[in-house]
Amino acid sequence: MESCHTYSLRFLVVLSLCMSLFSGADAEASMLPRPFNNNISAGYVFGDSTVDPGNNNFVQTIFKSNFPPYGKDFRGQTPTGRFTNGKLSTDLVVSYIGIKEYLPPYLDPNLSIEELMTGVSFASAGTGLDPFTAQISSVISLPKQLEYFREYKTRVQSAIGKKRMEAIIKDAVFLVSCGTNDFIVNYFTVPVRRKTYTVSAYQQFVLQNLKQVLQDLWDEGARRIAVSGLPPMGCLPAIITLYSENAILERGCIEKFSRVGMEYNQMLQNELNSMQGRLAHLGAKITYIDIFTPLIDMIQGLGKHDFDEVSHGCCGSGLVEAGFLCNPKSFVCMDASKYVFFDSIHPTEKTYTKLSMASRPVVDFMIQN
Repeated sequence: MESCHTYSLRFLVVLSLCMSLFSGADAEASMLPRPFNNNISAGYVFGDSTVDPGNNNFVQTIFKSNFPPYGKDFRGQTPTGRFTNGKLSTDLVVSYIGIKEYLPPYLDPNLSIEELMTGVSFASAGTGLDPFTAQISSVISLPKQLEYFREYKTRVQSAIGKKRMEAIIKDAVFLVSCGTNDFIVNYFTVPVRRKTYTVSAYQQFVLQNLKQVLQDLWDEGARRIAVSGLPPMGCLPAIITLYSENAILERGCIEKFSRVGMEYNQMLQNELNSMQGRLAHLGAKITYIDIFTPLIDMIQGLGKHDFDEVSHGCCGSGLVEAGFLCNPKSFVCMDASKYVFFDSIHPTEKTYTKLSMASRPVVDFMIQN
């Protein structure tokens, strides 16, 4: 039985770490061929720190990364609020499609109408599909992100008219990337949900909340929607550190957490396939993005030979540092491209690039007429 001290340590460290995941190297990203046929007007993103380019800079929360060493390999070595050393996967995807180089945060007050028209991210690091997850971290919930999207539509309509605004939404791609915090920060760390839900019941609860998000997006005009699955949560350096018997010597993945992610991902795939089948005649393209398989391959499979370090982050000791624990006073590795993870939770830009390349078939499907 865990002591109060052990529980409190896990709660504080996980709460200060787990905002979510992923990044890749500019050199590799520049080699990505772009599709010949670009029919996409804009990109819109909802979710957590896997896809938050800096919305939390404008929120009263500790879940921020707008300080070094974050952004050390970004243009101008700028810490933008992205939880990585460079670009996020969403930046790489909109660049591949040919929309623009970076997907900006919606809450940036300096965005022009032209920038807004080609898409933004509404994501907020630390959030989840369970409303309680956002409350724990004092960040932007998914319902609030959808509220911002409705506000966005009103702003764009005021500038260019309703007909043009609706055309942009119809021809845009939408991505939802969320769920890791629900399990790592919420269910397995804070005992509230565990008193009410079994793991399987909580998986269903999270999925039901996602289905509501997708229904709301559909009602707002979204027709091309991709949803990312969960990563192998047991392979995150912070989780290895917190839940291993001897985390210094034994850096293997914690199977319990990864198995929960695999089970949820299968449920998610089944639901998305069902939705696609029901709505295909209405022009829907609703699909699943697998990040679990390529990431586990980078860590445990043949792909691990592309990296020198797969179980420590580049920042600090690589064991627990993330968010404010990874800061200007932290030791930082010389070459982040040799690491799967930049901090103890979030991958490097090289990892994001490889994930983006792995998802290209899904992206190509989304942008076809």
